[in-house]
This record gives sequence, C-alpha cells and structure tokens, in this order.
Amino acid sequence: MKHKPFWLGWICSVLLLACSAQAGASGWETFKSRFVTAEGRIIDTANNNVSHTEGQGYGMLLAVANDDRATFDRLWQWTRTQLRNPQTELFYWRYVPGSDDPVADKNNAADGDVLLAWALQRAARKWQDPAYQQASDRIQRAIIKLDVIRFGGHTVLMPGAQGFNKTSYVVLNPSYFLFQAWREFGEHSHLQVWDALINDGFDLLGKLSFGKTGLPLDWVALNADGSVAPAVGYSNRFSYDAIRVPLNIWWYDPHSLALVPFQRVWQGYSRMLTPAWFDVLANTPAPYHLEGGLLAVRDLTLNETGYLSDRLAPDQNYFSASLQLLTWQAFQEKR
Repeated sequence: MKHKPFWLGWICSVLLLACSAQAGASGWETFKSRFVTAEGRIIDTANNNVSHTEGQGYGMLLAVANDDRATFDRLWQWTRTQLRNPQTELFYWRYVPGSDDPVADKNNAADGDVLLAWALQRAARKWQDPAYQQASDRIQRAIIKLDVIRFGGHTVLMPGAQGFNKTSYVVLNPSYFLFQAWREFGEHSHLQVWDALINDGFDLLGKLSFGKTGLPLDWVALNADGSVAPAVGYSNRFSYDAIRVPLNIWWYDPHSLALVPFQRVWQGYSRMLTPAWFDVLANTPAPYHLEGGLLAVRDLTLNETGYLSDRLAPDQNYFSASLQLLTWQAFQEKR
C-alpha cells in the first residue's frame, strides 16, 4: 500500500484551516478587511472608492458594537483630520482620493454628522471615555444650530446646511431620520429638540405615501403650508436611500405602525423576487431584485429574522455590506 507524501496531508490541513477560518470570520472582520484602509478611511467600493461621513459613521458604529476600540480610534482620527470643518464643527461630506482638493464640496451631510455623533456617544458609554462624549456634544450642538429648522409646522433635519432650503419649500431625505440616534441624544442631553424631530419625523412619514405602493421617495419636498410632494429634480423612486427608512423605524420601535406600508408592499412578492426599487409615481418595479444588505432590511421589516446573518457574501459592495451589518446590529440590540 502506497502512502501519501507527508507534505500533501500538511497542505490539505492548512487549506482546511484557512477555509474554516474564512467561513468563521465575523462580518465585522470581513468588513474591515474589505473596506477599511490602514489610515482609517472607509472606501465606497461601488462609487470610485470615495469616502464619506456616512461610511465613517457606519464604521464607527459597527466598531463600537464589536468592541473594537483600535479600529474606532483609527476611523475617528482620520475623519476629524480630513473631514472636520473647523468653522462649523460639522464635517465635509465627501472625500475624493487622488483629487487636487479631496474635499472640494464643502457642504455637510446631516445623516453623516448624526452617525458620527451617535457613534461617539455610544463609544463614550462603552469605553467610559468622556472625550468621546465631548466630541459628540460638539457635533450635536452644531447639528441643532445648522441642520435643524422649523418649517411647514414641523421640526426637521435638513440634509445639509446649504442648498436644501428653497424658501417656499425645503428638500428632505426621509432616510436621514435616524430616530434611535435622536432618542439617545435626547436621553443624554434632555434637549426637547430631539423629541420634536422624532415626533415630527413620524408625522411626516405618515404623509409620505405616494403612488399605488404608498411608499416614500428617496427625496421629498415639504412645502411651507405643511403639505408634501415629490422633490423636483430628483428621481421618483423608493430606492437606495429610502430603503433605510424601515431600518431606522425598526431600530427605534420594531412594532411601529410606520412599518406597515413597507410590509404591505414587500409581502406581495416572494423573498428572492422582491424588486430592488420602485418608481413610485410610475408604479413600476425594478427589473432586478433585492439582495445582500437591502434584502436584510426587507427580512427584518417582515420579521423573517431567520434569514439574518452577519456573514458577508464575497461580492458585496460597501453599501450592501454596511446595511447588512447594521441590520444585524439592530436585530441583536432589540432581541
């Protein structure tokens, strides 16, 4: 009887261990290996590897949830060094690597600012470091000063400090309504503005029912009289922005009636044939289907939580992976 060379068995063992380690790697470890650079920049792999405050905030939130202070500090250091606007205490929303001026657009993105402040406040609580809370407080004050206004009978979060107030109406992005973050800000500071944003945000969501689907659009207009309409100059889709709306609602209250419009639409499709988006005004679905993190939001919303996992597929891009891990985090927190 011939024996296999000893080295063949050794190679097989090494390959099995490597495959096992890869299969067992947490979603966070996989996320870091794909999207977090050595200097602490999260790259948007579906958008020319730019970085933005949304991504930095998502990464910092996930780092806190995974008790990874080293990565959190690296992300925060890069963000405050490269994106912080010293005049406002808010953050330039986008960084374009390789550009002569990587932050040519000096506007902020309110969701990114909220995510950064939220992650910092959670970090302060987890790691008992008041410096994180002080940084969060500075951002929260700047958000209130520059991004929050009273308009059309509602307290609303503007998408950015510049460009969205059209005098007779304002342009809003419903996916920026980060209810759980606002709740935690209010619990810390006891400022009533956060409760006002929550209450008026849910009131607005009740009005943002368009077309046969009854879904919100990615971008909407709030008129001075309090009425709402599709935002001029933007798509008429419930798509890659608004897909985050039900996640934000669920994270705040898994039993909220505000989830019903999304449940009603998605229940009309088998899981793997759920359209990736809807043209809400034309009443036409996307010709392709939800997958990855977007499908995870659908599963969470319909309480089909057995499908949820933090294991990322090999081909998932930054946004899909972020949504999947955030959905998993929300689910874990509310179990």
